[in-house]
Amino acid sequence: MIHHLRAAGVSLIVDARPTAVPAVLHWGSDLGPLDPTVLEALAEASVPAVPPSSIDTPLRPSLLPTLGEGWSGRPGVQLSRDPAAADGPLAASALRAPRFRLVPGSVEVEATTDAAVGAIAFEVVDDEARAAVATRLELTPEGVLRIRHGVANRGEGALAVGRLAPILPVPARASELLDFSGLWARERRPIRRSLEHGVHARESRHGRGGHDDAFLTAAGTPGFGFGHGEVWAMHVAWSGDTEAWAERSPLGPATLGGGELLAPGEVVLGPGESTWSPWLVAVHSANGLDGVSDRLHPWVRSWSTIAGRPRPVTLNTWEAVYFDQSLERLEPLIDAAARVGVERFVLDDGWFLGRRDDRRALGDWTVDPDVWPAGLAPLVDRVAAAGMEFGLWVEPEMISADSELARAHPEWVLGRGDDPEWRWQRVLDLSAPGAADHVFAALDALLAGHDIRYLKWDHNRDLLGGSAHAQTSALYALLDRLRAAHPGVEIESCASGGARIDLGILERTDRVWTSDTNDPLERQWIQRYTGLVVPPEYLGSHLGTARAHTTARTSELSFRLATALFGSAGIEWNLATASESELAAVAAWTATYRRLRGLLHSGRVVRADSADPAQVVHGVVAPDRRHAVVSIAVAGTPVAALPPAVRVPGLDPDADYLVRRLDLGPSPTVQDADPPWFAAGEVRLPGRVLGEVGLPMPLLAPENAIVLEFVSA
Repeated sequence: MIHHLRAAGVSLIVDARPTAVPAVLHWGSDLGPLDPTVLEALAEASVPAVPPSSIDTPLRPSLLPTLGEGWSGRPGVQLSRDPAAADGPLAASALRAPRFRLVPGSVEVEATTDAAVGAIAFEVVDDEARAAVATRLELTPEGVLRIRHGVANRGEGALAVGRLAPILPVPARASELLDFSGLWARERRPIRRSLEHGVHARESRHGRGGHDDAFLTAAGTPGFGFGHGEVWAMHVAWSGDTEAWAERSPLGPATLGGGELLAPGEVVLGPGESTWSPWLVAVHSANGLDGVSDRLHPWVRSWSTIAGRPRPVTLNTWEAVYFDQSLERLEPLIDAAARVGVERFVLDDGWFLGRRDDRRALGDWTVDPDVWPAGLAPLVDRVAAAGMEFGLWVEPEMISADSELARAHPEWVLGRGDDPEWRWQRVLDLSAPGAADHVFAALDALLAGHDIRYLKWDHNRDLLGGSAHAQTSALYALLDRLRAAHPGVEIESCASGGARIDLGILERTDRVWTSDTNDPLERQWIQRYTGLVVPPEYLGSHLGTARAHTTARTSELSFRLATALFGSAGIEWNLATASESELAAVAAWTATYRRLRGLLHSGRVVRADSADPAQVVHGVVAPDRRHAVVSIAVAGTPVAALPPAVRVPGLDPDADYLVRRLDLGPSPTVQDADPPWFAAGEVRLPGRVLGEVGLPMPLLAPENAIVLEFVSA
């Protein structure tokens, strides 16, 4: 049969007739209700011509395209057997060019009565190869498509899995690509290119996504932007090694594919065993990149661990005191934090046994009596008395060579003994017998013995050895176990900042540390693009000191406040050294954040395409469109003396809005007089005018920002 699933303006049509492996006929804009006769006609009409010098039958890639069906592109499934093993050379040869066939009766469709949303599942098998693959596609109410494969060994010998990655077709008009790269403290840098003949592939071998993670691969119509163009995008929901690719074949078809990047021998199935790929999360948008977020953000919020829980203002101690910890040292910071409205106080690295610098002690998760002679209880009590929750930094996946744990269990150190160190540390092999149990016991004791509401869970190096598959699977199991034992404790995913942010880890955590940099200039771009996939309530966004720890760049307090407002807001600054005027500004900012966080963490994220690349415009519009907050930043040297008028997307065109500058304390630096409406302090205009004509902006100096609030009458 031909199956048609529809949701939120998206149609997915799958040809699952019994004569071939199922194929996607259409994934894109909603085609409306189509009766079975029309679907059959569409399937027949979708059969392509046969080009010269190719196979003699029409090539329409299936959901498992292989050499065996004439697909010479990158395969989504690669399996192998030892020709000398139990299944013999015939099975091994068959796997080089598998010829899967649909298992009769295996197609299952789960849908609502009107087939608006649901899932399609099926199984294919190659009897000679003695392997079967199950596939599941889900179309969520938000229009998000998820797909994954599961492979089963039907033979008598071992079956090695080299690749198990879903592939989806995209139309020829999707001829421009966007994905991302980056480095420490400069994550999520966009890269654009044309989708030419051949494979554009991105692979991560970090054992985590990495600072250069492709993150999101989007193919779209030429020139697509935040608010315009048609886009097909995908994200691999896995926290280990990954691959993502886009391919255009000279024979015509174009595809997107992605999944876990498997090293040789990482996944070997015994007789009767099976395994599943991670989910490939895919989104079609008819309205540019913001349309991608319009689907992903509500979908994430539908299963979010933090839905309905206000994101507290969080202060982290790292850039305030580094390793110089004591109750006496921290008490002034606690008092200052409480004064400005901090709601969660997090003790960072340096609290555990022997940890006086970053070259030792990882793995020894007991409180250091030399630093905390009475344990952490006096600090926890002091924080609680000031009206704040207490949080703690940990790095449970790591181990130092100079640690009691490494001396007791050298077999738990991942990789070879002479593997290179990274930040003077190694990786703890969570898949080794007893290792994950040890970590769980240590963390369980800490959480049971203290009123700890939050763990900042760090991961400060790549694996560079061992099995990323086994390590990631063990990490997921550990996080699931810990959360089940302590459901009230929130966990932040931190990996040298933003090196592990994906939809796999997001299912098990409550916040991500977006980057190790708090430089607002860098953060404007990092938060802009990380937020394509991840809703703002997850994005840890902190107010740092005037001179950034990572870049040594100095920035105005007004710019830092405006940048840090849009996310899960916090502070990375020794407030005990701040001036009275600075403390007053921070207190006003936290009060504004608390007033607005219900909007910031539930509304629609919008980003404007500006004619000037130095002008960065983004905001959040309430679901009912009656309220919005928008930031206008100048992140570089403008191209003209007068900046473009700012057009605000997402407002109700038929509503009138009172527009006011949001007072965050200190004023930004401007190069000349303000436009009259800004000097007057407010203006009232219809949403249609604000969206089409826009507002002239003050002449902000580079590295300055203003925030506007829009309230409908």
